[in-house]
Amino acid sequence: MSTTTELSELADRVRGRLTPRHPDTPLGDLRTLPGGHSGLTYRIAAGPVSYVIKAVPPGRRPSGRNDVLRQARILRALAGSTVPVPEVVAVDETEPAWFAMEFVDGEAIEPVLDEHRLDPGLCRTRMLALARVLRDLHDTKAPDAAEALDPAAELDRWSRTMRAVPAELRPGAENVLEALASRVPDGVPPVLTHGDFRLGNVLCRGERPAAVVDWEIWGPGDPRIDLAWFLLFADHRNFPRLGRAVPGLPTERELLDAYLDGRPEPPALDWFRALARTKMAAIMGHNLRRHREGTHLDPDQERLPPTIAAMIRSAHGILARRP
Repeated sequence: MSTTTELSELADRVRGRLTPRHPDTPLGDLRTLPGGHSGLTYRIAAGPVSYVIKAVPPGRRPSGRNDVLRQARILRALAGSTVPVPEVVAVDETEPAWFAMEFVDGEAIEPVLDEHRLDPGLCRTRMLALARVLRDLHDTKAPDAAEALDPAAELDRWSRTMRAVPAELRPGAENVLEALASRVPDGVPPVLTHGDFRLGNVLCRGERPAAVVDWEIWGPGDPRIDLAWFLLFADHRNFPRLGRAVPGLPTERELLDAYLDGRPEPPALDWFRALARTKMAAIMGHNLRRHREGTHLDPDQERLPPTIAAMIRSAHGILARRP
């Protein structure tokens, strides 16, 4: 949490960089923008124009989710591409580092998880459009390809996360982890991946995605990881007690066809679909454990056990269908 003095100093630095863009319009105060999970996220206005500021917390290292400069780099790399992203307008590497990007007006709504009143047909159109954006993202050359995790390393990462969750909160998980480990597929050339690609991380205006946001964990990786994660959000039944039925949403098959656009289906996709469910169960189990241990109290986490169990059952079922 930044102090009043630290926030004032950051505001002065931001105004110093953005004022030349608006010489006749004073800039307002930094206002905390809810929903951000990396660094500090603010909004600042210059008349009718607004910007989003992402900053490293004072005293923290610019690493992991706090590495806002890394986020700025990928946004700049994608500028002008077919993957819509906010425009980066200023970067300040002086500690604590920050960058400013345009504020994109739009809705970031996950149809099967968020409370909303969107027309189901609109939700369907947005999801199909987003499948094509994901394809375009994966057609982009990945920087730093040597850093990419292969499927075995990705499974090891999430196996460790799952096994840190008490066994009673993850029924059947060991069987799934063993099944995944017994049939790890070969890797493919890495592409640029988002890491959490879904409608909840995309600002939409009308039928079209206006900006893909939340690039904290982007990197070179296996496109099947992004794809399987995106497909997971097509069906509310994957999320008992959490999901909501939205009639007419595209099926996983329809989303996959939109993504492929006539290309061959990638090999071993079912393994990655099972891994995506395992990953979701591990994340939810981790959050539930933190709540019950008092590390991060959140009564809503008590709604997670049915979904954790369903994710594990579904992963097991997918793996059981294929040798």
